[in-house]
Amino acid sequence: MLTRRTTLGFLAATPAAFALYPEMASARESEIFMNPIAINAIDPVAYFQQQKPVAGSANHKVRWKGAEWRFSNAENAAKFAAEPVAYAPIFGGYCAFAASRGYLAPTVPEAWTIYDGKLYLNANLRAQKLWRKDIPGNIAAGLSNWPGILG
Repeated sequence: MLTRRTTLGFLAATPAAFALYPEMASARESEIFMNPIAINAIDPVAYFQQQKPVAGSANHKVRWKGAEWRFSNAENAAKFAAEPVAYAPIFGGYCAFAASRGYLAPTVPEAWTIYDGKLYLNANLRAQKLWRKDIPGNIAAGLSNWPGILG
């Protein structure tokens, strides 16, 4: 059984432990938003070709940057495999608006924007609306924060 004194001792020791073992304090987030599949198992190529989120299939998948990406068909999987940077969302599929503010947030498939040939995802439709108020400024701020916000 933990006493109050023991608990306080553990809390007091925690900062010292992080100083001695900094890798414990800096558990780095994945560069790609996974839930557990990259970008909620949505086909990133479909955003460009069909202008909407389309569910990917386990039958058409590509591994890239430590994540499994799914696609609605073999053609989209091949396009992504040949040029993933052209189709992968900026900020690894984390919320672009959150990245512009210096933190990570998960995304939903319905909140997306293609701007200047790049895909950006947002946490929700409200974040998307805020993102769209100043896309160039938000991109610049997000790029300034990235990848430092990964931890």
